[in-house]
Amino acid sequence: MSGAGQGRVGGARELLGRTAEALALTWRSGPLSCLSYALLAVVQGLLPAGIALLTKWLLDRIQHGGAAAGPEPMALVAGLGALTTLYALLPALSEYARSRLQRGILLVVQDRLYGTVNGFTGMARFETPSFLDRLRLAQEAAFSAPERITTSLFAIVQQLLTVAGLIAVLFTVSPLMTLVTVAAALPILLVEVALSRERARVMFSLSARNRRQLFYQRMLLDLAAVKEIRLFGLGGFLLRRMNEETSLINAAEERLDRRSLLRQTPLTALGTLIAAAGLGWMIMAAVRGEFTVGDVSAFIASVAGVQGALVALLLQCTGAYHSLLLLGHFTDVTTAGPDLPVPAAPAPTAPLRSAITFEDVWFRYGGGGPWVLRGVTLTIPAGSSVALVGLNGAGKSTLVKLLCRLYDPDRGTVRWDGVDLRDMDPARLRDRISAVFQDYVEYDFSVADNIGLGDLEHREDLARIVAAAERAGAHELVSALPKGYGTLLSRIFADEDGDGTETGMTLSGGQWQRLALARAMMREGRDLLILDEPSAGLDAAAEERTHERLRAYREGATSLLISHRLGAVRRADAIVVLDGGRITESGTHAELMREGGVYAGLFTTQAAGYRDTESAQSTKTTRTTEDAAQC
Repeated sequence: MSGAGQGRVGGARELLGRTAEALALTWRSGPLSCLSYALLAVVQGLLPAGIALLTKWLLDRIQHGGAAAGPEPMALVAGLGALTTLYALLPALSEYARSRLQRGILLVVQDRLYGTVNGFTGMARFETPSFLDRLRLAQEAAFSAPERITTSLFAIVQQLLTVAGLIAVLFTVSPLMTLVTVAAALPILLVEVALSRERARVMFSLSARNRRQLFYQRMLLDLAAVKEIRLFGLGGFLLRRMNEETSLINAAEERLDRRSLLRQTPLTALGTLIAAAGLGWMIMAAVRGEFTVGDVSAFIASVAGVQGALVALLLQCTGAYHSLLLLGHFTDVTTAGPDLPVPAAPAPTAPLRSAITFEDVWFRYGGGGPWVLRGVTLTIPAGSSVALVGLNGAGKSTLVKLLCRLYDPDRGTVRWDGVDLRDMDPARLRDRISAVFQDYVEYDFSVADNIGLGDLEHREDLARIVAAAERAGAHELVSALPKGYGTLLSRIFADEDGDGTETGMTLSGGQWQRLALARAMMREGRDLLILDEPSAGLDAAAEERTHERLRAYREGATSLLISHRLGAVRRADAIVVLDGGRITESGTHAELMREGGVYAGLFTTQAAGYRDTESAQSTKTTRTTEDAAQC
């Protein structure tokens, strides 16, 4: 990542590059809107000089009557009226053009940012805290920085034209008074330049605190966190943390404001005194007949206009600088390049005929962390069911990520019928796979959409959706919902089919898991089915029924089953035990039980737990029966 990630601009070249990028985004959003906004800025920048000049000529004509050279008074009045009318109307037109431009820019940058993120092949960046932090800043930049940069640049042009025009008008009156006007503005100019730099420094010194403040705000409003925050009484703790960050931010900003006040006040007073002295000298000269009333008027308008325009110019420069820094995060994300290499001419992704093989695969996260997989060699024959078991942290989920090519191995290869996954198109590979992940997604969509998302091509095929739900054992629960497959599953969005006041339904964890399973079963005709804890949220009876359906569904297909409940994997064609990132055992359930290794120990422990539970329930039932008989 570039230096912008640390809150700085690398130099003039980088600054100009980002400015060009912002202007290019603006142009793409709407050339006509961009030209209109630029033209309005130019006209608005020239109007103050035109009004000052016409006012001078008019006053001179009034003072000297017919003796003064120049246009007729009524022509000057008409021209002055036209310019002042434009001066009053153009801000509204400019605001309309700016708003229209802003909407267009938003669409362009939104498409570019999220299109780039969607184009990341793997998921390493989404599991990297520094990149996630950059991505949040890029989101902020995408929705504000390009438009602010463009607005500031056009405003800078407008203010520069205003300053240049007023100075030109005043120069025609008196070169000396032009120097006085510039001298009166210089103190304010110098202090604003210094303050703009200090504001940028303070802003970036507070960026971490601002992010923490936003984090606490999100946590207090996060629907997923509400239960835990209420149960553990965390609301007051988070509120205090948020207020502490806010207080520290406020204190830093208060110190900056005090320094600004102490610097601005005396220098502004000095600039005012210089202007007042110049005005006094000019009036005395006018009394002696050296200047006209129009000249005095032009001087007053120019001094006030130049000072105001310079202050506005510096504020716009500060805003543009801040936005250019923010745009650096957007640029870093959108130019990050591919996270996993995709070959220019990928190998064809044919249906699985032989096997998926892991050949001496080593992998670790972040490049410098501990090895998660250590020399894994594994074969998943086509048409077979392979179960993967092991303790938490053994590497099971990592193996699935490599199989879906969400990561590439650090060493070794994963092959699909002998073809290295790195030589294939990831999108086509994933189209051959269906999966239920342990951390499945609960979409705030209708039931039909929650299932239909498993196969976008058939998302509108209700018959196929119902069939997938029936295979997953979800049809009965869906049928009991108020609107069946059209029921909105959300507490966030309103039911748009009604009057907009009703929110949707929410489901239990087990019910959501059945929908996730149905979503996977929408992908008919796939070569590989990955089931990562597909029944973790189900009760024992529902789990047994689910696995019966799954066995029937994956009959003759290739499947990889991961489960901590070993009773669910005992019928797999092969069971593979991962321990510490290595395969320590493999075989059928009967073979592994005979070996008496890790799998046999885990299975025996779980089975004993089930027997103890069943025995306790049986004893309780017997006692209840005996008590009833005695009564």
